[in-house]
Amino acid sequence: MKFFKSALFFTLLSLSCFAQNRIQNLEKAFNNLLADEQAKHAITSLCVLDANTGKMLFARNEQIGMATASTLKTITAATAFSILGKDFRFQTTLAYSGNVTGDGTLKGNLIIIGSGDPTLGSWRYQNKEKIVLTQWVDAIKTAGIKKIEGSVIGDDRIFGTQTTPEGWVWQDIGNYYGAGTSGLAWRENQFDIHLKPGSSVAEQVKVVKTMPETPYVQIVNELRTGASGTGDRSYAFLPPYSNVAYLRGSWGLGINKAGISVALPDPAFDCAYRLQDTLKKLGIPTEQPATTARLLDLKNQMIPGITQKINTISSPPLTEITYWFLKKSINLYGETLLKTIALKSGKAATTSKGAETEINFWSAKGIDKSALNIIDGSGLSPGDRVTTSAMAGILFQIQKENWFPDFYKGLPEYNGMKIKSGTINDVSSFAGYHTDASGNKYVVVININNYSGSSINKKLFRVLDELK
Repeated sequence: MKFFKSALFFTLLSLSCFAQNRIQNLEKAFNNLLADEQAKHAITSLCVLDANTGKMLFARNEQIGMATASTLKTITAATAFSILGKDFRFQTTLAYSGNVTGDGTLKGNLIIIGSGDPTLGSWRYQNKEKIVLTQWVDAIKTAGIKKIEGSVIGDDRIFGTQTTPEGWVWQDIGNYYGAGTSGLAWRENQFDIHLKPGSSVAEQVKVVKTMPETPYVQIVNELRTGASGTGDRSYAFLPPYSNVAYLRGSWGLGINKAGISVALPDPAFDCAYRLQDTLKKLGIPTEQPATTARLLDLKNQMIPGITQKINTISSPPLTEITYWFLKKSINLYGETLLKTIALKSGKAATTSKGAETEINFWSAKGIDKSALNIIDGSGLSPGDRVTTSAMAGILFQIQKENWFPDFYKGLPEYNGMKIKSGTINDVSSFAGYHTDASGNKYVVVININNYSGSSINKKLFRVLDELK
C-alpha cells in the first residue's frame, strides 16, 4: 500500500511538472510571437482552457475585444443550434394568385415565397438549381397551368430590404464572399464571370461570359492583365439591387482558374427570372416580366394574395447547413442564421436584432455581455469585437450539448487541430479544440490584429504547437 501511494504521488507530481513545463513553453512561444517584427504594432491575444474543467491554463490579453474575422462563425453556429435546433429546416413555397381557367390559363401570378433559405439552388445539396426548377415546372404542369397572364414574383419580404450588414467594407460587397442575404436566396446569391488575360501586362482582360447568363447586369470591365504569378487581384463592385458591375484590379498571366464569382445584386429577382425563362423555353409563356415583392412595393403595387400553394421545398437540416458554414466559411449562411435567430425569437428579422438576441443569449449563460460586441453573423465586418476569453468560454460550454458532435464535425482541421480560421485585412485568428498526444483536451482561441506583412499563420501555429 505504501508503495502504491508513493508511486501515485510521483506519478501525479510528474504529470503536474509536465503540465507546468507545457504552459511555460507556451508562454515562451507566445512571448516570441510578441517580439516578432510582424507583431510590433499588433494586438495579440491567446486563451487556452482545459476542455474538461474549463480551467484557464494560459491567457494573455484575453479581455481585450478583438476583430474576430470568421472565428465569429463558431458563436453564430452555436447560437443557431441552441435557438433553432439541429433539425431546423427552411421552407420555400411555390403558389399562385388568381385562378386557372379550363384552357389552362392562369389569370394571376406565380409567387415564390421565400423563408431566407440560403441553400436553395446551391450545388452543395440535393436541391440544386436544375432540380428545383424541374420540381417547380412539374408542380405548375400538375396544376394545369399552360399560360400565365401575370408574372413570376419572387417574394423576398421576410428579411426586409437591407441585404448587407452595416459595417461591411465596400471592397468586399459585390464579390461572392460579400453576398448579402435575401428573403428569397438563390444559388448562394452568386454568379460567375469567366475571364481571359491579355497577351501582355497592362492589356485589358477579356470578359468571356457569365455563368449562368445574366443579361440584366451590365459589366463594366476595367480589369488589366497582371504579371505572371500575380494571380487573382480582381474585385467586383456591384451594390445590392444594382444592375451595373464594375470589375477592377488585375488578372494575372498564366492564371489557372476560369474566372471570379460575384454577388447577385437581387437574388429574388434572379430566382423568378430563371423560373420564368425555364417556363418560356418549355412553351409556358408569361405576359409580364419577372419581378419581386420589393420591386412591386417600389411601384406602390400590392402583392397579390395567395389562392393556392402547389409546392414546398425544404432545406437540408441545420446540421448540414452548419457543416458547410464552418467548413467552407460561407458568410451568407452566417448572416442568414443571424436574421433567422431574431425571427425565431419573435423579433424583426434584421442583423442588429439577431446580434442583440445572440449577445443576450450568451449573457444569460454567464458570458460577459460587454465582451461581445457583435455586428454581423459571419465576422466579415472589421467592426466586430469579441474577447478570446468570451469565445473560449462559449466553446467550452457547448461541449455538453447534444448537437455538439455536429458542430465539432464541421470545424476544419488546421495544423493538426480542429479549429476555425478567420482572416480579414491584417487580422488572423483561430478558435476551436485540440487533443494532445497524451489525451489532454484544450479549448484554444488565438487572435492577432493589425500585424504587418504576410504569412503570419505559421507563427501562430508555432505557439499552438506547444499544446501538442
